[in-house]
Amino acid sequence: MTATGLRPATPGTLPGPADVTAAAARIAPHVRRTPLLSGPVPAAHGTELLLKAEHLQHGGSFKTRGAANALLALEAERVVTGSSGNHGIALARLARSLGIRLTVVLAAGADPAKTAAIRALGAETVRVGGGVAEREERAGALARETGATLVPSSDHPLVVAGQGTVGTEILADAPDMETVYVPTGGGGLLAGVCLAAAGHPVRVVGVEPARTPRYARSLAAGHPVQLPPCTTVADGLRGQRPGRVPYPIIRDRADDLIAVGDTEILAAAALLHRLGVDAEPSGAVALAGALRAGRRERAVAVVSGGNTPARLHALHRTDTVHPTETTVATTEGHTS
Repeated sequence: MTATGLRPATPGTLPGPADVTAAAARIAPHVRRTPLLSGPVPAAHGTELLLKAEHLQHGGSFKTRGAANALLALEAERVVTGSSGNHGIALARLARSLGIRLTVVLAAGADPAKTAAIRALGAETVRVGGGVAEREERAGALARETGATLVPSSDHPLVVAGQGTVGTEILADAPDMETVYVPTGGGGLLAGVCLAAAGHPVRVVGVEPARTPRYARSLAAGHPVQLPPCTTVADGLRGQRPGRVPYPIIRDRADDLIAVGDTEILAAAALLHRLGVDAEPSGAVALAGALRAGRRERAVAVVSGGNTPARLHALHRTDTVHPTETTVATTEGHTS
């Protein structure tokens, strides 16, 4: 890994910094440029900590950026995805406005409030047994069966490039920041921020739930590894295996990976709520990582989502489209 650049990518396989620039122009009419907010400053650490407020993004999370870039570039009439919730919500909002038919595949144990919000926005849902691996397998099969375009939640060049606009905005608004802490599930956001930071001396640090450190384990092994399904309060970060697109980008540019436990995540979420930042647990993971690191530095933690039960309930009440949900029998396992 390096703090200054990326290995050249094979043409047509991986996005680059130019793709992030193109994504920023493409999605500008569909996304909100979110602010940097003052964060908690632990006196003992002497830090200047800012919060990138993606909980204020349209659809309640950064996922709108990658979803918009993919849908606008692909111009598909029918789309299939697998999602823990926020990516599905982001796609459903955009698909409804663009007249695209959307099917979202959810793993067993997916957040019921997020599932209801996806359906209220007009998307069809399919639920499978097992975890994220089974979910992604079913989404791919469904896309092939129906001829739909598959738009994964993170493992797609257009999605990664769209998520990278978070990093572009951070570096434009706070160019003297020393470290950016990024919540890491599928890896699309971390990879995107890595692309945005190419050639910039900023440290990029991914923060994973301790129960599913798939990127840390994979980097230690020297190749992607798949972990068993797990549960964590960070429901949006329960992936089991690094994505083929994000993995090499993260390998070559991310400076560190930090694992945080559920207790730390909930404490960070509570701290954000006291500051008036209504983040869901997944959205508090980066702050938990920054607090665990305890470095004396100027830093930004990405608050990646704010789809709390109250917000989702309000969304469900204001939208009245109710398509069907299909349940697919697969081998049952723990949720992921």
